[in-house]
Amino acid sequence: MNLKEKSTDLWVYDLLKEADIYLDPQGSTIKEISKALKTASKRGTGNIGYPEYTGVVKDFLIVIENKVSVSNHELRTEDDLISEETSAVCDYAVNGALFYGKHLAQNTSYKKVLAIGVSGNEKRHRITPIFVDERQNYKELPETEGFILFNEDNIDEYYIREILKEDTVEEKETKEILKDAAELHEDLRNYGSIQDKDKPLIVSGILLALREADYGNFSIGSLVGDKNERSTDGQKIYKAIESNLDRANVSPQVKKDKLLSQFSVIRDNTLINEINDTLGKTPLKHYTEFLEKRVYQSIRYNRDGEDYLGRFYGEFMSYSGGDGQSLGIILTPKHITNLFCDLLDLNPTDRIFDPCCGTAGFLIAGMHDMLSQTSDYDTRRTIKKDQLFGIESQSYMFTIATTNMILRGDGKSNLENADFLKQNPAKIQKEWHPTVGMMNPPYSQGSKSNSDLFEISFTEHLLDCVVEDGRVAIIVPQSTMTGKTKVEKEIKANILKKHTLEGVITLNKDTFYGVGVNPCIAIFTAGLPHHKDKKCKFINFEDDGFIVSKHIGLVETPNAKDKKQHLLDVWRGKIETETKFCVETTIETEDEWLHSFYYFNDEIPTEEDFRNTIADYITFEVNMITHGRGYLFGLEDKEIEANYDFSDEAGLLVAEDEENYDG
Repeated sequence: MNLKEKSTDLWVYDLLKEADIYLDPQGSTIKEISKALKTASKRGTGNIGYPEYTGVVKDFLIVIENKVSVSNHELRTEDDLISEETSAVCDYAVNGALFYGKHLAQNTSYKKVLAIGVSGNEKRHRITPIFVDERQNYKELPETEGFILFNEDNIDEYYIREILKEDTVEEKETKEILKDAAELHEDLRNYGSIQDKDKPLIVSGILLALREADYGNFSIGSLVGDKNERSTDGQKIYKAIESNLDRANVSPQVKKDKLLSQFSVIRDNTLINEINDTLGKTPLKHYTEFLEKRVYQSIRYNRDGEDYLGRFYGEFMSYSGGDGQSLGIILTPKHITNLFCDLLDLNPTDRIFDPCCGTAGFLIAGMHDMLSQTSDYDTRRTIKKDQLFGIESQSYMFTIATTNMILRGDGKSNLENADFLKQNPAKIQKEWHPTVGMMNPPYSQGSKSNSDLFEISFTEHLLDCVVEDGRVAIIVPQSTMTGKTKVEKEIKANILKKHTLEGVITLNKDTFYGVGVNPCIAIFTAGLPHHKDKKCKFINFEDDGFIVSKHIGLVETPNAKDKKQHLLDVWRGKIETETKFCVETTIETEDEWLHSFYYFNDEIPTEEDFRNTIADYITFEVNMITHGRGYLFGLEDKEIEANYDFSDEAGLLVAEDEENYDG
């Protein structure tokens, strides 16, 4: 084995180790597999054959064959099948992997075999998995960036989604959430004529009231449609909400009063407090029964970063058009809030600040990320009580955020209903001491006459609030990073005088599906002036593994985890990659801080690329000439007749050209 082959083996080993997968190199410690490999010669001699790596993850047998060059990745037949000829099996990674996969499926008791062909190196490579069943039938699967999809945490989900083509439990749950949200939205409209902004308030208020059922202070059975204004269903729910806010120790009193004033719609709306002839009960009781059965139990026992109320609110706005978009409110998807936590490398001592917290999606994701890193009771209590800070200007959004934090395990005490841009950054820094900033500011609100509302203005204000050496991530339209107006360019320059830009990640254009925003994530280090020699990372993460599914919206594909891990590895400097994915460069204020601005194609064209380009040109030339446009190439009609034979048109000319090309 030469040094290049060894380096490829070591790189593959590192990928496996990072994915927490441990396979045997050049053989197997598993007796059954070792015996099967004694007759696995790729040349068909019946002698020993050793793939690079073999091993077992759960009930899957994994076999890996790798080659140094991507030119030896795979060889296909004229019918576009993976060639199983001996020469192909010996010389190509995918072909060799398939050979070993079939051999092991035939000669062991394993019924699920993943044969993976790998070629290249960390910067330029291909990884192709193939599933082989006990009958030696095989299924080609999409290429991956690494092996994280095949570890113990992910392999069952990968099998269900990519091989069986069935929905996972989480996907089924998502469909149920969307279905329930649609149904509840219709009921709120049909039985209560509820305004868009009041819909999530009613939902979150009822959920707070349901918490009091555990303490005997509220029961759905008590909602009987009493017409006495002191004992209507709305009054009973309102009193339960008040009790639960007391139980959650919401303070000061002015904050509690502000929340209750928002929930007064439950108490004061006459229509939802009267018995509906169709329902045979008040709409409020109907909503409460629905939420207890369909939603409350999920929120109560769910412990990941999922923002259920945010999802419901987003659905309400998407159905009705609402006022969300006119206010610039675009709620952040769960996979983005979780990505922020990973990009900023949160630790249990961080103090997170979101100045435009919406339904508190970032704060919930950050809280759960920090809690997952410690089992110490006092540390966990401190995280919830003293390390999460948020501001929200819209009263009803503030109420939803506070409710969301209460429902998800505290963290509500440091939320404020205020205009962030009117707050003094020095005061926020002194009182809250935030080490991390996360923000999705209002979009498209700024103008020449109101420059304070530009997204870049929110960015500068947040950076000034975070302590020196703190980390800040924002998600904004890509136009924010280009600096279209004079004011925006001035703000960009001012940011670099005080803070450091670490990089910008261009996101999937459908991240905010249905809104029409092309977003990006910008990451900064606060309080440290940007050095002129600082190299920033500009990443194109448009292909993030999420796609739009009809009637559902943005959904995660099996490769999303793999693509995210690749992004994080590149961001953290663990691996090199091609410039089409990441460009590292110094910057100027006038630059457009986006991957598309700095990217250049550093790949050397292959001989096949050259041939295809020549063929395309000749085809174009012949097409123009045959349609009487030879003048485009400086040809007269007589010259065309004398020099061009159109008996076989482009095919003949291309063939002649390739015959004369000696490579």
